[in-house]
Amino acid sequence: MDRPALTPPQPLLLGDDAPTQLIACPAPAKLNLFLHVIGRRADGYHLLQTAFRLLDWGDTLDFALRTDGRIRRVNDVPGVAEADDLVVRAARLLQAHTGSPLGADITVHKVLPMGGGIGGGSSDAATTLMALNRLWGTGLSRAELQALGLTLGADVPVFIYGRDAFAEGVGEALQPLALPPAWYVVISPGVSVPTAEIFSAEDLTRNTAPIKMADFAASTTRNDLQAVACSRYPEVQGAIDWLDAYAPALMTGSGACVFAEVSSEIEADRITRSCPPHWKAWKVRSLTRHPLYEWLQ
Repeated sequence: MDRPALTPPQPLLLGDDAPTQLIACPAPAKLNLFLHVIGRRADGYHLLQTAFRLLDWGDTLDFALRTDGRIRRVNDVPGVAEADDLVVRAARLLQAHTGSPLGADITVHKVLPMGGGIGGGSSDAATTLMALNRLWGTGLSRAELQALGLTLGADVPVFIYGRDAFAEGVGEALQPLALPPAWYVVISPGVSVPTAEIFSAEDLTRNTAPIKMADFAASTTRNDLQAVACSRYPEVQGAIDWLDAYAPALMTGSGACVFAEVSSEIEADRITRSCPPHWKAWKVRSLTRHPLYEWLQ
């Protein structure tokens, strides 16, 4: 399945170059090239090591300025109530944190499957923080927005960071990771895997030995969450087994999506065309930087 590339939005301006609308703001997906659970904090949060890779594929969001302070999601997102949407929560968090009197009408154009481990909700929240920081002129820095985003979820900061990253802690301690461009096949096996269910599982490995970033390429890595997800959702294991016949396959995040790096766009096309009809498959390429990267310092 083809998908359009993500491009930076073009602001609609009024008066002194002040934006009134931001249309088609990209919210890219991510892959976890590996994910190790190396411990658990006293507060219950898991300590992780992972490599995040951004993808040139994702949702887009539109933002229209409101001067009455109201924040609304103006379209329906199946399965996500407006009050529970991370997009709305992110907007209200930024408004409360900065004391901005402004509001926004937000339209969410969903492309990414929910419960897929590819960061859709977190990326939407990150794009909301970056876009409204610009639309409202609140002037927060990248680091300030990352800290704010962490209160919404552990994956939000990496999208604001805006680059491939080696991550530690709960996923918020980020270092830039230089990776060559690549094509991937991503498959959604048609199930939604709740992150909390996987992390709370009794049989989850929580004592994987830490690795050094410099050793990442040479290390034997895996996704510690994969075995737990596959034992509960056999569809995930089925997708891994099928894709593994073409290239080494791995689950991303807490699932359910699985992926494999392939040698070329032609190979990605060939595999996606062969995908069983009860799954969805996409050919995607890596993304050097988040399309909104230049909006922050």
